[in-house]
Amino acid sequence: MGLADRLLAVPPSEALRQQADRLRQELVGETVTYVVNRNLNFTNHCLQHCSFCAFRRDPGAAGAYWHGFDTLQERAAAAARLGATELCVQGGLNPDARLDGSTLRYYQGLLQALQAAAPGLHLHAFSPQELLFIAEQDAVPLQAVIDGLRDAGLGSIPGTAAEVLDESVRARLCPEKLSARQWCAVVLQVHRSGLRSTATLMAGHIESSRQRAAHLLTLVALQQVAWQHHGGGFSEFVLLPFIGAQAPAPLRQRVGRDQPDLEEMLALTAQARLLLDRWIVNHQPSWVKLTLAGATEALRWGCNDLGGTLMEESITSAAGALGGTAQSVEALRSAAGSLQRPVRQRTTLYGAGLACV
Repeated sequence: MGLADRLLAVPPSEALRQQADRLRQELVGETVTYVVNRNLNFTNHCLQHCSFCAFRRDPGAAGAYWHGFDTLQERAAAAARLGATELCVQGGLNPDARLDGSTLRYYQGLLQALQAAAPGLHLHAFSPQELLFIAEQDAVPLQAVIDGLRDAGLGSIPGTAAEVLDESVRARLCPEKLSARQWCAVVLQVHRSGLRSTATLMAGHIESSRQRAAHLLTLVALQQVAWQHHGGGFSEFVLLPFIGAQAPAPLRQRVGRDQPDLEEMLALTAQARLLLDRWIVNHQPSWVKLTLAGATEALRWGCNDLGGTLMEESITSAAGALGGTAQSVEALRSAAGSLQRPVRQRTTLYGAGLACV
């Protein structure tokens, strides 16, 4: 067993917490950050069938939706009025989402519509899976998709669809999804194109500590490539604990837990901080999955960021998460304040926002 494997096999302890907390302080200081943003999940129509997903629907099924550009523009404008600096845009893989016969033109049109409704907001949009889907639907090179979306206003991409970067896990969780190798290849190309992305790990289901370690080391390797050749790369790491309450029955029964094991996820938070070290310095818990109280505790285990206000959240809430669908700025600031830590609003890419208090 290698050093990384041994680290991720360490049980929760005060010593582990303190070690991760010291490294967090050394790398990013005491300030807790957050972003004012809004989620826009534009459709849950999806041609894939992942074993953990309670979000997807077939067209015409109960709860299925595909929002028009006008609806999304109204929500974007409302977010801007509330002080948002970011729109996080993701959706299911909907083969009917086309303009003039082109999937890429639809996604470009979506970004352009959002820009028109909320000028200046950062568009953090479309996972590696969505980028590959667009390329496959239009039979065009991935680079043409990246360039076309960037020209239409794309600012950065979420690091979702990574789940666990292990093919044996993916064969059981999401066999129709892009492979681990494909996820890495898309991220490398995104980074080479000058766009930043987030990094994620979905944990607490069927994966082993060794598979978690391999996933995190893969993120380090991808970041090293980015830094060696063009800078940029990952802007943050987000741990996404598995929610099983509304997951399809076979996986729910296999995992045997509807909500995350907070103690286990806090230990993994600390382990990820130590393993990712200086390669990815911004770490964010998910208050949607852990609740705000759990996410606040994660700030003591190596995290320095509380994520975004979201304003609406439909993917994790569909799975049965207990954290809610929105947080106010006041709630996020109060959470950081409860630990006597200074707090600051940030931009998507961790630029300065409002002053610390």
